[in-house]
Amino acid sequence: MSQAPGAQPSPPSVYHERQRLELCAVHALNNVLQQQLFSQEAADEICKSPCPSPSSCPPRAKRKNKGATVQRRQDPERQIVARLAPDSRLNPHRSLLGTGNYDVNVIMAALQGLGLATVWWDRRRPLSQLALSQVLGLILNLPSPMSLGLLSLPLRRRHWVALRQVDGVYYNLDSKLRAPEALGDEDGVRAFLAAALAQGLCEVLLVVTKEVEEKGCWLRTV
Repeated sequence: MSQAPGAQPSPPSVYHERQRLELCAVHALNNVLQQQLFSQEAADEICKSPCPSPSSCPPRAKRKNKGATVQRRQDPERQIVARLAPDSRLNPHRSLLGTGNYDVNVIMAALQGLGLATVWWDRRRPLSQLALSQVLGLILNLPSPMSLGLLSLPLRRRHWVALRQVDGVYYNLDSKLRAPEALGDEDGVRAFLAAALAQGLCEVLLVVTKEVEEKGCWLRTV
């Protein structure tokens, strides 16, 4: 059907999950993939799977604490058989309360199970070297204020946030937002990343295809 003269084009359909319990890692995964591929049950199962990489920490001193599109839906529970912590009653990759709070190993294993790869962005590099056109999406780990109902608490916890381009526009898909926040073009997302990294407690995980990871073309060398 043709648009009426003077009508505004319809905005793109952006998938955005809202925050529930401590499931920000699950929401960030689904938001960056732009479809519901993971659930709390899938993440709990992944907690028992093997660590996807010898380095789950950003490219600097180890810490004590913790593009392309996916062509077809895959079942995460069937993708990973072995376990991250098979014999541990107190699983170190999730909350003891069973409410989520998954660590980066779960995110890496989930994406690896879909044939994707993850790369820590070295914050010492200038963001001009980040080849955004080669990146499927970004997942940030940053401090976020806590609240109890309408009451804001003087506490901050780590929070996973997805950034993704949809129809040429980058969006902040933070599950704590009521709706996706448009960041604009590459300059807009670089400005957002620069502000987040300037806080000093932000880490950035690039979500890329295996080919991009192997060729290293997520990084501009010129």
